[in-house]
Amino acid sequence: MTETGEDPSAIVRKAVPRARGTYVSKSDMVTDVLRDLITDRQLSPGTPLRQRELAEQFDVSYTPVREALRRLESEGLVVTDVHRGATVARTESEELEENYRILAALEALAGSLAVAKITDDDIADIEARCREVAACPPDDDRLGELNRQFHFRIYECTRSPMLLLLMRLLWRSFPRGPQAGRPHAESVRQHDALVGALKRRDEEQVSAIIREHVLGSIAYLTRR
Repeated sequence: MTETGEDPSAIVRKAVPRARGTYVSKSDMVTDVLRDLITDRQLSPGTPLRQRELAEQFDVSYTPVREALRRLESEGLVVTDVHRGATVARTESEELEENYRILAALEALAGSLAVAKITDDDIADIEARCREVAACPPDDDRLGELNRQFHFRIYECTRSPMLLLLMRLLWRSFPRGPQAGRPHAESVRQHDALVGALKRRDEEQVSAIIREHVLGSIAYLTRR
């Protein structure tokens, strides 16, 4: 059972119809659906991912399922044991702390690179997204996605597909997002400071604020 008490098989079956027909590769479909279910916490850490059941639920052969599980294992979302098979990964605090430190370095770099290429229109859009995050109640399910959109709208200004890919991969290692556990008011204050630094085109300050913002999340790991 998941954290909500729902049967994992039922959760997967409900997600499959929405994805069917939108992918060229069956392994891509299986990978993306499972990834979304894991990162959204619909499939809890430790949930078994049995190949036969998944093949039946997705109406595919074992091959796309095996490929999907291998890809998700490489992303740190799935672990495979010789005896137990594949399960949703349990992320320990130490692993999360390491991921935060890597993310801080990458996001600080992205912020620094963005300053040189950011436009006034970009900043206006970023500021609007910042206000959306601030206005969203802390217990609203939309907050995580709004926060992600705010951050990645900044990083898209780097015009660096590779850097964006690496950061998206890291963000997926945080089941509820890197901001989980941090007081909403604290995030809002730091976001406002970041927008101000972007407006001034202060590359050093942008990088410093982002680094402090990401690393500050480490203090809240034990409270999750």
